[in-house]
Amino acid sequence: MPAPALRPLSAGEILDVSFQLYRRHFGPLAMVALICSGFPVLLSLFIESAGGMFANPGLALVYYLVLAALSAIATGATVFIVSESYLGRPLGAGEALSRATPLIWRLLVCSIMLAVFVAIGFVFLIIPGVILACGLVLAFPTLVLEPGATPTRALARSWKLTQGWRLRMFGLMLTLLVLLYIPLIAIGAVAALVLPVSVPSGSPTTVAVMAIAIVGVVQVLIYPLFYCVLTITYYDLRVRKEGFDLEVLASILQPA
Repeated sequence: MPAPALRPLSAGEILDVSFQLYRRHFGPLAMVALICSGFPVLLSLFIESAGGMFANPGLALVYYLVLAALSAIATGATVFIVSESYLGRPLGAGEALSRATPLIWRLLVCSIMLAVFVAIGFVFLIIPGVILACGLVLAFPTLVLEPGATPTRALARSWKLTQGWRLRMFGLMLTLLVLLYIPLIAIGAVAALVLPVSVPSGSPTTVAVMAIAIVGVVQVLIYPLFYCVLTITYYDLRVRKEGFDLEVLASILQPA
């Protein structure tokens, strides 16, 4: 197997490589997103058609629990696919999901801890929250890719890896916000404005269900790209700070 072309990347190159991997492996990435996001989207559509979250608190609780669990699995599986592809070892959706499932609890705990730390940072003005978010966001690829990593160690490892590079992390996260989530919000807003006109006989509930469906489909398509960028950034910082490229090359050249 040829050695992967690992080298330090600029912010623009990280985005370019991430888009390339996303396009090249769209099939397995979309399959993971569809499997893990499809059921929560369908459940949210059912709840909305039945009167909304407040009218169905039991179903709403089930929805949020299922969403959290499947989102954790999707995160792990996506990181596995991107990582293996970047290192020259393409991975299918089924194997990625089977690898990610045992990590569900660690990923959930890591997500909760990250959310708490960032929320505390935002309480003490916005800037500390932004710094914490940019410094800890690589905990997800760290937790998935480094053997024996716990949520606490993954967060500490992310903080160490991003030291001195958090301004660039902020630029990457801001770029992703503009490229991914602002269009998602815009599509939802357009759907909310256009659907009542295009479906004049539809009830407000029908229009809301259709809007949720449209946003859900778009979200399934763009969700993996976020973790593509995080995974490539994780490897980029390891190459810069730890000589990961030399480590990989040595393992490839080592005689069997």
